[in-house]
Amino acid sequence: MFSVIFPGQGSQIVGMGKEFFENFGLVKSLFKEADDALGFPLSKTILEGPKEELDLTSNTQPAIFLISYSIFSVIKKEFNIDLNKAKYFAGHSLGEYSALSSAGYLDFSETIKLLRIRGDAMQNAVPKGEGGMVAILGSSISNVEKIIESNSNNYEVQIANDNSEGQIVISGKNQDLDKLIQELQKNNIKNIKLPVSAPFHCKLMKKATIIMKNEIEKANFKESNTPLISNVTADEVKNIDQLKNLLIDQIESRVRWRESVVYMIEKGIEQFIEIGPGKVLSGLVKRINKNVKINTINNLSDIKNLEKI
Repeated sequence: MFSVIFPGQGSQIVGMGKEFFENFGLVKSLFKEADDALGFPLSKTILEGPKEELDLTSNTQPAIFLISYSIFSVIKKEFNIDLNKAKYFAGHSLGEYSALSSAGYLDFSETIKLLRIRGDAMQNAVPKGEGGMVAILGSSISNVEKIIESNSNNYEVQIANDNSEGQIVISGKNQDLDKLIQELQKNNIKNIKLPVSAPFHCKLMKKATIIMKNEIEKANFKESNTPLISNVTADEVKNIDQLKNLLIDQIESRVRWRESVVYMIEKGIEQFIEIGPGKVLSGLVKRINKNVKINTINNLSDIKNLEKI
């Protein structure tokens, strides 16, 4: 049994998806549909840059979705490989939208418009320079939770991503993150301040939640047979009302990626297929469990290794 997984922000590079764009009319038409839906040439930013433009959250989110969905469509329609036979679909943060669209819950143009709004809302939820994120390496989730809890009178931060064994990301105001970093250094815990412009997946995203609640509630979701694994619960969900509520909650909630992967493996998943730019999720899955098979699909030669499914 296999699961299909989709990457989140941070996997973008200028020129991603170019091989698929140049070789398939299907991808050219998806790029055009994306540009038409958004009202500006996102495809030009993806293929030509500049990097600073692609790295803007309001561009990054729809861009990564466009590439993931394009590759998924090529696998399905040009290679006749039915990835919808997967037991589960899952994605990391914005990747959850790639998962739900590929699984048939929401159509392509509506998803890309939602992600443009989501990226913009998350980018602007906190004044620039006020918030950020810190990655903690080599420490357990329980240890990090203890540190945060025991210092809650001194600073206020939140676990944003539980990515894998030994990789946890914290969000908060920069002044609070600086105090957390001092505490981590005292305890010889390795940490890295991440080059992001906002503190994602924490309660500082409240303004973004309000905007997305309105957008998600009016979106035209459809029934699908493939369960999604929710970032918020690390559990499967198919019910549309529940799915909408979890997508709203996701903006301020911890991304429970490690727990999601563990859950899927416990339910019999032996293979993960990552579709989209980069191979971040494949690396995280490997750290969580070395025994599962992983396929990373972001170029044409990768698809040929998939033909046995």
